[in-house]
Amino acid sequence: MINKSFWIQAPRGRGTDRLTSRVFLAPLALMLACLPLFAGHTDAPPWMHALVGVPIPAHDEKTNAVVLYSEENLTVLSTDKFRTTVRRAYKILRPEGREHGTVIVPFNSLNQKVTSLRAWCIPADGKDYEVNDKDAVEMSPLKGESESLITDERIKVLHIPAPDPGNIVGFEYAMDWHPLVLQDVWNFQETIPVREIHYSLTLPPGWEFKNAWLNYPEAKVHDAGGGTWQWTVGDVKEIRWERDMPPWHGVAGQMVVNLFPAGGAAANSLPTWHDLGMWYTRLTSDRLGASAEIKQEVSALTASAPTTVAKMRALAEFMQGNIRYVGIELGIGGLQPHAASQVFAHRYGDCKDKATLMQTMLREIGVESFYVIINHERGSVTPETPAYFGSFDHAILAIKLPPDVADRSLIAIKKHPQLGTLLFFDPTNPKTPFGEIGGYLQANYGMLVTPGGGELVELPEQSSAMNGIQRTGKLILTNSGDLQGDVEEVRLGDPAAGGRELFTSAQKSADRIKPVENLLADSLSTFHVGNASVTNPTQTSAPFIWNYSFRAENYAKYAGNLLLVRPRVLGSKSSGLLETSEPRRYPVEFDGPRKDIDNFEITLPKGYVVDDLPAAVDADFPFASYHSKTELVGNVLHYSRTFEVKQLSVAVSDAPQLKKFYRIIASDERNNAVLKLASP
Repeated sequence: MINKSFWIQAPRGRGTDRLTSRVFLAPLALMLACLPLFAGHTDAPPWMHALVGVPIPAHDEKTNAVVLYSEENLTVLSTDKFRTTVRRAYKILRPEGREHGTVIVPFNSLNQKVTSLRAWCIPADGKDYEVNDKDAVEMSPLKGESESLITDERIKVLHIPAPDPGNIVGFEYAMDWHPLVLQDVWNFQETIPVREIHYSLTLPPGWEFKNAWLNYPEAKVHDAGGGTWQWTVGDVKEIRWERDMPPWHGVAGQMVVNLFPAGGAAANSLPTWHDLGMWYTRLTSDRLGASAEIKQEVSALTASAPTTVAKMRALAEFMQGNIRYVGIELGIGGLQPHAASQVFAHRYGDCKDKATLMQTMLREIGVESFYVIINHERGSVTPETPAYFGSFDHAILAIKLPPDVADRSLIAIKKHPQLGTLLFFDPTNPKTPFGEIGGYLQANYGMLVTPGGGELVELPEQSSAMNGIQRTGKLILTNSGDLQGDVEEVRLGDPAAGGRELFTSAQKSADRIKPVENLLADSLSTFHVGNASVTNPTQTSAPFIWNYSFRAENYAKYAGNLLLVRPRVLGSKSSGLLETSEPRRYPVEFDGPRKDIDNFEITLPKGYVVDDLPAAVDADFPFASYHSKTELVGNVLHYSRTFEVKQLSVAVSDAPQLKKFYRIIASDERNNAVLKLASP
């Protein structure tokens, strides 16, 4: 449905941001390794030689390379033509830093042209090397790896010779491009330290700009004269990956620049969310017409539906089950959806295409809906984010519910002061039922697009009870210590969607047991899976249920005349993500609200009684809670626990508390009940 783009060494030319951006790292890395390398001994330019011997920014022993110098210059030639020039130089510190010797310049073949590309290496000893655009290779970043995307995205790849530790490598390139919107963004923070980085903007007479900073203190602008403005940032700390950290756009420093031609703002000058929404309304207004075939299909799908909600659900199920995900993103097609009639006729489209067709079909039953342009990674857009279309990579719908609609299955709703009750729906997600949204959308910010303009809105957060696994096990412990029995898993929300995805994507029936095997392997050293079956594999409005049986040999362990039994049989809620020597830099992000419940009943072997039981656990924190209890009823050992995520983000200041929370859980999960033979 959604794919993440990758981080590149060379800043991309602007205007190519797409609602869906796809680049596959592993296949691309294999391709790059096979590219030829041609080099000549030519002196590197003075701007690079000026970097020899300069102090490098603060770093630690894990740092592979540092950026010594970077500049990005945007020259506005007209409303239809921009020119970007880039220079950048790295010092390689470790062998792993050699990756910075490969320059990757993404561009759009329809509205961008790389006019020059050169790169150099200044070795610690010996002569300089040079390569240029005749040594570069142009290719598709997808290279046949995706059957679901047709795009005009291209990359130029240039290998710099000898990117070895101690050497300096650098490059420069120029690109002319046609802007779809009069905006630019300067991304100046990277995964490695930056010593010095510059941005300049040159405008024609009479043009103006407004800029906004995000995730970083604002740097003062310098008026260099001649319509040129300059910004400089120094000693930029690297962003180092941490497990469960916020998305890149939620932490990386950037500056968004909005441009205004002489004589007033142009139609594609977009300084506010309102303006951005108006622009997208104009871009999509002629896409929503219903063809005769669409009208006929809507009539057939809803003919037997007794209520408005039933009609909407019928249309949603058609969209989820009958319109394949395929993106054809050529030129402005990366931003503008195809006409609803085309999407319907071809039976495929990307996220914005599917939202367009769904909106058109809803109109035929008298229900109004609106685009919501959003980023699938919660935290990429916040109330502090300036209006910038490149912040988004996904499109869904907000459906205006008629006043007489009241249905308890419609969970993902929000009251809007002017529009009334809005129901959010992702037509691209085939496994989440109509009326709910996945965790990636909950408490996420998106741009609601209405005829009156755009506004940033926060999507609803569903109850944790709507998302989780309710696991029940009825098991028997044998005299030899083997454990066997049956387990039922009732999955709701994202776990249900994930279970359905695993089940339907399995090529063979034997593969469909692998998720059960993976679960058991995380908790049991040896086991054999017996019967396994699913209920409601395709009916998204009902819980996804997994039933299976297993036998685990030597589950209980003998210690003299005592028998040790772990009451927590399956599933782990603890985490070692904070068990590191380095202090946490970024908040911990959960996938979504969640509530998991486990109940295990273990019938004890004849002749054994309980000598000791684990104490009950009650760990309640603002962000999550965990409760467990072990008790004996007759000859049956009962273990029950509840794990609940209550907040989607844990601040760095609360990381010690989260660490403590996970340690409490880990201790409980390891605890044993102690059995002994009853006295004769």
